[in-house]
Amino acid sequence: MWVMTLCAGLVAMLGCLDTRAATSNPARNSAQPSSSATHSSIDSEVSAIASLSLEDLMNVQVTSVSKRSQALSEAPAAIHVITQEDLRRLGISSIPEALRLAPGMHVARQDGSSWAISSPGFTDIFANKLLVMMDGRSVYTPLFSGVYWQLQSTLMEDVDRIEVIRGPGATLWGANAVNGVINIITRSSRETQGTLITGGMGLQEKGFGAVRHGGKLANRTYFKLYGKYFDQDDTYQPNDSRSNDAHDFQQGGFRLDSYPSDNNTFTLQGDGYYGRFDQTVLSTGSTLVPGLVPAPVDRNGQNILGRWQHEQSDTSKLQVQTYWDRTFQEEIRLSEERNTFDLDIQ
Repeated sequence: MWVMTLCAGLVAMLGCLDTRAATSNPARNSAQPSSSATHSSIDSEVSAIASLSLEDLMNVQVTSVSKRSQALSEAPAAIHVITQEDLRRLGISSIPEALRLAPGMHVARQDGSSWAISSPGFTDIFANKLLVMMDGRSVYTPLFSGVYWQLQSTLMEDVDRIEVIRGPGATLWGANAVNGVINIITRSSRETQGTLITGGMGLQEKGFGAVRHGGKLANRTYFKLYGKYFDQDDTYQPNDSRSNDAHDFQQGGFRLDSYPSDNNTFTLQGDGYYGRFDQTVLSTGSTLVPGLVPAPVDRNGQNILGRWQHEQSDTSKLQVQTYWDRTFQEEIRLSEERNTFDLDIQ
């Protein structure tokens, strides 16, 4: 419950903030907008998008095709970009749901927490020919060369865009990118200033909530903290019996962005999570007649990433990125603890 403690501490800290900061910070005031303000904001965004030319719409910047920023119209690949506007307007609450918006992607939900995502014709829960990254950090697991989608979570309000490349990308990204690349890119701390609090409850989703606060540490240095939690009940079979696939998940993290000069950028970010996932497996123990038994799975992990970018000119940029990622899971038949360290210079 360390994430809930983080959220409680963050909310307590927010209560002590100077009220003058709330009136002077538009981002913070937008956390709880009035109905008229919300409608006005949406209308202005629609007008702004409608006024863009076709050339402007094609100039959306992407980075996953050639590992550098370039216009979508210049990218030599079949790429689709899911924007924050798409996520907000459609009420998307998870990354797998967002990927249903990408043409050429097959997204299937196996149970309450498990997903099968890949290109059509290659989809199963252990699909292993798709490279998935979160802010440049690979979330590949060598256990089955795929992705635990139920563990890939962040604040959807903080997602800047999701770049989906269909087709081979192994020459640039490695052997796991045979059928495509998915890069989930979140917004910087400078773009998420102020306070955001969301929450809700329902029948199957018994409760969910998130809190985020962003501020300024020093000149050209920004930070944000966040915590989120959700508790989902069992789904139901066609005969109205429970599927024993309830799960709860909690996650917290931070991000620091510093701009020491016009051509240098430094980013430090980290996350930690814990989840408990109910499931039913076939018993093959000492009993003569195999049967189905409940076997909950506990999963937790932490990661931290650092990135330095230096722009030497309009056509030349140096980037150094390193990250550490730890995952642990324990279930009835196996347990896994894995530490991954990566260093990339380009």
